[in-house]
Amino acid sequence: MAAIQSTKPKSAPKANTATKTKTQLHRRSRTGCYTCRLRRKKCDEGTLKCSACKHLGLECEYRRPSWWSNNDARKQRKDEIKTIIKRKKLSGKSTHTIQTTVTTPPGLSHSLPTSATLSDPLERGRSGSIDSHFSSAFNFNSPPTEFDAFGSAQVHPGFMFDAPYYPYPYAIDVKTERQMFVNDVPTLKESTISTFNTIHTPPPPGTVLPSGEWAEQVVIELDETDQRLLDHFIQAVLPTIFPILDSNQHGSVGSDLVLPALQTNRSYLHCCLGIAAQHLKATSVTSDDIDQDIMRHRYATISTLCEALSQDENHQEILEATLGLIFFQSIVGRLDDGLPDIPWHQHFQAAVSLVQKLDLPRLVADPTQAISQTPFNMTLTSWIDIIGAAMQGTAPMFAHTYREKHLSGNPSLGLRELMGCDDKVMYLISEIACLEALKRDGMDDMILCQHVHALGDQIGLTEIGECGPKIPFNANGTLSPKQLSKNMTAAFRLAARIYLCSLVPGFNPAQSSCMGLVDKLTTILQFIPSGPHGFDRSLVWVYLIGGSVSLPGSNFRMFLEERLALLGDVGNFGAMGRVATLLQETWMQTEAQAKIGTPTSEGGETMPYIHWRDVMQMKGWDFLLL
Repeated sequence: MAAIQSTKPKSAPKANTATKTKTQLHRRSRTGCYTCRLRRKKCDEGTLKCSACKHLGLECEYRRPSWWSNNDARKQRKDEIKTIIKRKKLSGKSTHTIQTTVTTPPGLSHSLPTSATLSDPLERGRSGSIDSHFSSAFNFNSPPTEFDAFGSAQVHPGFMFDAPYYPYPYAIDVKTERQMFVNDVPTLKESTISTFNTIHTPPPPGTVLPSGEWAEQVVIELDETDQRLLDHFIQAVLPTIFPILDSNQHGSVGSDLVLPALQTNRSYLHCCLGIAAQHLKATSVTSDDIDQDIMRHRYATISTLCEALSQDENHQEILEATLGLIFFQSIVGRLDDGLPDIPWHQHFQAAVSLVQKLDLPRLVADPTQAISQTPFNMTLTSWIDIIGAAMQGTAPMFAHTYREKHLSGNPSLGLRELMGCDDKVMYLISEIACLEALKRDGMDDMILCQHVHALGDQIGLTEIGECGPKIPFNANGTLSPKQLSKNMTAAFRLAARIYLCSLVPGFNPAQSSCMGLVDKLTTILQFIPSGPHGFDRSLVWVYLIGGSVSLPGSNFRMFLEERLALLGDVGNFGAMGRVATLLQETWMQTEAQAKIGTPTSEGGETMPYIHWRDVMQMKGWDFLLL
């Protein structure tokens, strides 16, 4: 904390001329009742009921109904509407009356993106129903090959996103008002509007979309420097925050999580502005000014958090900003940053305290609590907790909660939707971290091996019914979030097996069983879309575990090198840049040790095994690879 306080920027002398900037962020809402959206019909938005619902006697709902969030309930609702329409038509025929049907005027609900629809922000905000099928641009650079272990699954080693996806976008208007003051007297006033659009994979049929009535203005007072940082955050950082979550529920990151927090949570705002400055430094700008911006907002974030903690209120907002401080570093952080900061695990200690104050573990574990979904902050906390514990070799803080969820009939904490891996596999990674903590505390080798065997069997149970990885695209070229999640779960599952095997006394990467797991992991990773718009950055821990035991000349090392090249500059910072540097250092030290040769008890030599965690300690690195 002292390091942060010592970097507090000096107050600038008061000038006679000042410029104030007011920023307004506006998310355009989609229009129409939810019944018409479900039917893919244009809605005239009648006051009490739209014409279509009134004519057919259907319930007309403008607020998001409960059935909208559940695919099965939506399908049932659609079937009920079809039955009503058929009954009305039959009734019309039997009475020989003229059947008046509600037709859909020419619109965008069934159309593919065109140059016209992509150029008009308003039309973009209204186009595309939940059942629309768009094509994504991806590249297959090599012919398919067969992998016998997974039946008929086909492998395309080079497939990647080589262009931005066709959009299913929402538009964000940033209105900037600048007014000049001379000796505190208002003079010239200017107003400009800029529009930023999210570009993501369109949701497949049945995907639950965010609430359509979100149309809220966010008013933030910023100076011109911070205005540029906010613009950069919205345009460059926001679209990359939770790619898996966006593929499941497009737009939820911006509309439901980030933009509202920027309005109401001052600590979160400073955190995001500081992250924007870090991202600029990592990608394009190197100057003393950008370092000052980083430290200014880093200090402001910590100061506002400490003030809020002293008042012991707004725990949800404090947790939100604290988790942002931890997670956003995995997007923009660099090894060579060189600026003073608080370690992620110290932030996480504060987050754990806040989670307990909010009673979130009991809320998600108690079967009597009727909650429709896990609070997002608890889901993000769980992800950080499990991966962070696996990195530190300690038991997760909420391991008991994960164990209870794993054994319950409702195991979901929302981890699969957030980061791709099925919750049950993540709970088993938590158990492996607990076992490693017990091993470090001196657990007997025989008992340790018994636990390793038992956990291996538990991992095997999560494979029942799985038929191996498949290309995560539908026949029409749209991304299938369900298949993507299966592929990512398979990758995490193999990484978990490697992690578990590394706990066995006498483990060595040159063992045939370990080499076989690494080869299988390499094959599965080929089914994950690559490139700047792919999902490699959601698999950093998997790359760490697989890469740390890969041997010189292995397919895994060559594969990782190719994936990093496909990422381009994006692979040079954030968690992906950090894991690449850590693995290179680990391989270099391992190979240097191998040249010396390590005698065995039989007089031969064995492949040395240097743990990546030991390398981090030797280098003084203390980062989290999410």
